[in-house]
Amino acid sequence: MAGNSASVRGSFGSKFGVIAAAAGSAVGLGNIWKFPYITGVYGGAAFLFVYLGFIVAIGLPVMISEFTIGRKARKNAFGSFKKLAPKTPWYVTGFLGVGAAYLILSFYGVVAGWAMNYTVEALKGSFNGKTPDELTSFFTSFIASPFKPIFWQLSFMFLTGLIVIMGVQKGIERYSKLLMPLLVVILIILMFRSMTLPGASKGLAFLFKPDFSKLTWEGVLSALGHAFFSLSLGMGTLITYGSYINNKNNLGKTALQVTLADTVIAIFAGMVILPAVFAFNIEPGAGPGLVFITLPNVFLQMPGGYFFSILFFILLTVAALTSSISILEVVVAFLSEELKMSRRIATILAASSIALVGAFCSLSMGHLDYAIFLGKNFFDTVDFFSANIFLPFGGLFISLFMGWHLGRKKTLKELSNHGEIKIWYIKPLIFSLRFIAPIAIFIVSIYGIYENVVSYLASLN
Repeated sequence: MAGNSASVRGSFGSKFGVIAAAAGSAVGLGNIWKFPYITGVYGGAAFLFVYLGFIVAIGLPVMISEFTIGRKARKNAFGSFKKLAPKTPWYVTGFLGVGAAYLILSFYGVVAGWAMNYTVEALKGSFNGKTPDELTSFFTSFIASPFKPIFWQLSFMFLTGLIVIMGVQKGIERYSKLLMPLLVVILIILMFRSMTLPGASKGLAFLFKPDFSKLTWEGVLSALGHAFFSLSLGMGTLITYGSYINNKNNLGKTALQVTLADTVIAIFAGMVILPAVFAFNIEPGAGPGLVFITLPNVFLQMPGGYFFSILFFILLTVAALTSSISILEVVVAFLSEELKMSRRIATILAASSIALVGAFCSLSMGHLDYAIFLGKNFFDTVDFFSANIFLPFGGLFISLFMGWHLGRKKTLKELSNHGEIKIWYIKPLIFSLRFIAPIAIFIVSIYGIYENVVSYLASLN
């Protein structure tokens, strides 16, 4: 019966399709843009080692949970909890996932639009001959513009909607199987180029030779937070994708493969950016501007920089697209299944309304920068609520739902494909979901809220 349901809803047609789509969901701007710079901020290899530990202890168990919930229910993120726990408040978990996806894509599309614009600017050679100060002005004037960023954001959302409207196999799976290998090839080319730069060995030593004396408590919490958010957990994407996975697929193995792909790509991104940064004596903890301000400066100084700058911003756009299609699918699946809309109508409604919210996020960098809530503009406010409320509490409830509500027997039955696969890891999985993951996620979310409140109160003085 579940198989019939899945085929009517749409399903992935191959094992590689599942891996490509789920890895594409996890691999995004967080890997290419955020991971290298926060690794730089928190001391390099020591941060990386702690991050990897959290990926194994918390990220992987929560990912297995999302796949399991989705496949067992054969529903969207909201409908899964309604089906598996009827007449209980667990459906709130699904609501948090759909809400997180909606909010995240609204500002994610803005940054992805920046990447698309920079691809075109790189092709035009717009960075040639510019000083670091001029590159900073170039970026700040672009994001403050009332029209250009919104044009690129709408272009990106149109592309995302076009893929999602085609369906699970003909849209999401087909393009994930094309885009993910392309992403890996571009990343490897850039990585080898960066590693052959004079002085690149210092960047590799920074990334792989740990100095734990540089690791702070804030760095540990940041590693945990990034391990969780890097894998696209808590926003309903993997529950939704899990509902499209057939009953013969080994969910534990799939989750491990997706986690490895996401982590390796994040490390490769570090091997692209950090050696280049050290080769040209640039501060590795340069912050969020690393990609759009610092790196164009690096490319200017690099032999063949014109070609490699184009490749890099194509990489950034592709990474954003593989994630955005999975995020939009969460909202589309919810609208089509819960409100009985056609996929076409659901996609148009979701993409256009998210793009409208995204336009306000973009304008808050310029013409609407006076609209401040708790010390934040609209873009940062949306980012704050999704990152500190919707995502972590969604992940927290998913862990508790799997660990305590579904419990060991039902989880084992689904993961073992009704006894066909031997599952050796059920005890540590349930222990992590009941105790380790909830406590860690709760600490990170409370710390994030506390930091933001303290920062806001300090700004008032």
